[in-house]
Amino acid sequence: MKAGVRILSLALITIAVAAGCGRPADSGEQRQAAPAEQSNAAPDALKFTATTVDGQRFSGESLAGKPAVLWFWASWCPVCQGESAGVEKVAQANSTVTFVGVAALSDAPAMREFVTRYGIGSFTNLADTDASVWQRFGVTSQPAYAFVRPNGTVETVKSGLSEDELAARVHQLAGT
Repeated sequence: MKAGVRILSLALITIAVAAGCGRPADSGEQRQAAPAEQSNAAPDALKFTATTVDGQRFSGESLAGKPAVLWFWASWCPVCQGESAGVEKVAQANSTVTFVGVAALSDAPAMREFVTRYGIGSFTNLADTDASVWQRFGVTSQPAYAFVRPNGTVETVKSGLSEDELAARVHQLAGT
């Protein structure tokens, strides 16, 4: 029985890695971003509560009426590891936009270690251990982003973004 569970676990991890973490962000390969999806359901999408990696409660409704970026990541994902410094830099450079990391596909201790190791502590990071926030935004692999506009629309990008691509989208979101 244990061998069967181990094989199933390895198969699921392999599928997750292949689906969302195929190549490092700095591979230099030409990349085409996945098509963005527009949604007018942000008020519903923001109706969630979660726990941060530090064990604090977080309400998605606190993001309503302001520009926000949700970055969906996994602690073991090499693309997420590669993007983390750029996300942190863009977050620090754009104080009018709220950044929230949404970690899943791992346990809370690994998520906390990722935040510390990759220096992404300037913004809130959620421990979405049941992937309910990911589901709410239609995210099935990492990295991904949800750009929430003050008017309630959400644009979800289901791929990684370079630092420059992220900065351009954040400037557009902030109206700068």
